[in-house]
Amino acid sequence: MKMYLFILSLFLCSLTYAQTTITGVVTDTKKQPIPGANIKILGDSAGTISDSDGKFQLSTSKKPPFTIEVTSVGYGSKNVEVKTNNQNVSIALVDEETLLDEIVVSASRTPERIKESPVTIERMGIKEIKKTASPTFYDGLENLKEVHMNTSSMSFKSINTRGFATVANTRFMQLVDGMDNSSPLLNFVLGNLIGVSEIDVQNVELLPSILCLYGANAFNGILFMNSQSPFTNQGITAYAKYGQTSQKAAGNNEYYDYGVRVAKAFTPYFAAKANFTFMKGTDWFATDYRDKDLVNNVGLDRSYYNYNGINVYGDELTTNLNGVAKGLLDKGKITESQFVAFNNILPNYNVSRTGYNETDLTDNKVKNAKVDFSLHFKPWKNDTEIIWQSKFGTGNTVYQGANRYYLNNFTMQQHKLELKGKNFFVRGYTTTEDGGRSYDMTFTALNVNRQWKDDKTWFGQYAGAYVQATLGGATPAQAHATAGTCQQIQEARFLRNT
Repeated sequence: MKMYLFILSLFLCSLTYAQTTITGVVTDTKKQPIPGANIKILGDSAGTISDSDGKFQLSTSKKPPFTIEVTSVGYGSKNVEVKTNNQNVSIALVDEETLLDEIVVSASRTPERIKESPVTIERMGIKEIKKTASPTFYDGLENLKEVHMNTSSMSFKSINTRGFATVANTRFMQLVDGMDNSSPLLNFVLGNLIGVSEIDVQNVELLPSILCLYGANAFNGILFMNSQSPFTNQGITAYAKYGQTSQKAAGNNEYYDYGVRVAKAFTPYFAAKANFTFMKGTDWFATDYRDKDLVNNVGLDRSYYNYNGINVYGDELTTNLNGVAKGLLDKGKITESQFVAFNNILPNYNVSRTGYNETDLTDNKVKNAKVDFSLHFKPWKNDTEIIWQSKFGTGNTVYQGANRYYLNNFTMQQHKLELKGKNFFVRGYTTTEDGGRSYDMTFTALNVNRQWKDDKTWFGQYAGAYVQATLGGATPAQAHATAGTCQQIQEARFLRNT
């Protein structure tokens, strides 16, 4: 029995020491912690990354002695020999005066140093992302050299690097973990609405187009967003942001933004991660009601008969009052003698239909939810990796293009299967999207108007009311006011009944 217990104790001891754990801290020469430093065992796939205090813990099945390599962007690499289990190490990295030794992959699709890159590259790593004073890392991209950002709404921003583009920048490409992030429905990038969480982003590389590598879609530039690997960055990470937006038209409204990341390397060969983020707020209310024809009609208000407000929709449809009489005659609505009377009274200028304010057509509520998960396999003890990744996103936002659009409950998802090594990759992915209840505000307002009264009937009744008021002794301005008021009263009754 004693011999049996002795053998069992030896077996348990072997299990206890089968796992080697190294702890330590990474600092610079001034003893300041370096977050996001990469710690990797040479000749093995095990690795980790330092936290915000520069601390790390690395577990491996490999027995000492072995060597770990510590690297961080902006610092020289350093090798440290590990001789015993549970060894605690302190690594001080030397600051490099130049960042030209940073490794990038966007210029030639293979790892290379920035100074060897054939084009200019702007890059943000974990260190720069943590330092940005912008609300999100995506907003912080505007501070990069040669970057111009168009802001359509609180949650929808589009990037351009070539100096000429609309908000719908169809010639700018955005790749998230190698997947084209453009919306199939709209044919352009929707900012970071279906992108990567800021607690999961590893680095961002932005450069002008290289047509020979990425095609004409990247004519205005290309952005790479790469997420963190669960092999090197494990654990549970979360963030929460709260604030208020204030506008005279919209009042004070709450803003929420929070997210969580969970990652685990179960073995040196298998790891997984999942991310969830949610943002909700109220966008600014567009309440500029000046007439669009600011050159000839400065200061005209909505009582103007041919008014076309900037943030008013449905009033784009106009017709010439003098032509209305001819239409009524052709339809047999009036006689020849009435046509002559109408034609002499109706003025020869255009009148527009009554429109709707933007605040009547949308509640300006902005929200965005993103979920993604991935499974990572390393069949051999090298850099070859098989990745399955799925990304889902949904939300509401406003965007300004040729017209004003409200993307309402749209959803988008991407799925990827990838085999990659140190100098190669084979990748296949699919993107699907559902526009939900999205709509163009201009055409929505036009069709709401036509739902209660078609255009010909509306203009015909407007012309009739104008003629009656004129025959009653009203001035042209009074006649227009009378005709417009009659139509608005009828519309209000219709909307109240429906």
